[in-house]
Amino acid sequence: QTTAKKTGSQRRSLRPSRRRLVRETRQILLLIVGAILAAFGFAVFQAPYNLAAGGIGGISLIINHFTGLPVGTMFFVLNIPLLVFGFRHLGRWPFVVRTGIAAGLFSLFTDLFILWLPQVLTPFPLTDDMLLNALYGGILGGIGGGLIYRAGSTMGGTGIIGRYIQQRTGLPLSQIYIYTDGGILLAMGLVFGWAVTLYGVLILFINGLASDYILEGPSSTRVATIITNHPQKMAGALIANLGRGVTYWTVTGGFSNQKRYLVNCTISRPQVADLKHIVAEVDTHAFVTISVGHQALGEGFMPLLNKGEEDVQEAS
Repeated sequence: QTTAKKTGSQRRSLRPSRRRLVRETRQILLLIVGAILAAFGFAVFQAPYNLAAGGIGGISLIINHFTGLPVGTMFFVLNIPLLVFGFRHLGRWPFVVRTGIAAGLFSLFTDLFILWLPQVLTPFPLTDDMLLNALYGGILGGIGGGLIYRAGSTMGGTGIIGRYIQQRTGLPLSQIYIYTDGGILLAMGLVFGWAVTLYGVLILFINGLASDYILEGPSSTRVATIITNHPQKMAGALIANLGRGVTYWTVTGGFSNQKRYLVNCTISRPQVADLKHIVAEVDTHAFVTISVGHQALGEGFMPLLNKGEEDVQEAS
């Protein structure tokens, strides 16, 4: 019995280590894939036409224009002082190591792709259409950056500053990039022409949207708010037909000054049409608003998990 107890305690002591290993492995894979994707997009669609969404990449293109120094190498060198800043404000050694790896991989693969791809891709660049280059460069860069953010790191550059601002203010990345990279885009306009700056702003916007999408995921839930005079009948119909929980409480109309009821129900996106039909059948005088929700956690949706359980579920 004592041996069994020891074995059970040993297994319990191993679980956190296993969960931590799964989590770390997943984050490393996200970081590597994200860095390679971003480097590919930059080397194929942006660097040949000096396109960048500002940031350290833009400064590296300017330096390359005047000195011929490799763009990827300059990206890593310019990241060194920002890594020191990140060490102080964004997690010390764990942050610096992960960001250093991401920046190093991006720098390495950017230079490799710039040297190697012209020999294997015909034609290279793939297209002379600047708009297509801006669109695909922004999408790939945003996806790569979003994967790296999900790994708990950044690709360095002004992304370090962006992550710091996001943690302090809660602003979306798409807005922060505009603030941090606007001056660099103006400098690129002076060197490469204002058309490059305009395309750079487009890349910046698409990059932020793609990063936000990777971080937050697709919108899969809807929140319905229903004003009605028949709360119990409405709640019963919604529960019976949609299988979703319902909450309702008393409210007062500001215009009529009459008592009514507010019914709240969170549903999945495919259930929106069914909800509209149910509401119309129960109360033709109801007032309905349906808002977008990014995620729903709890009974009937994704379960609420503690940190260790969440890591294992995501890895599986």
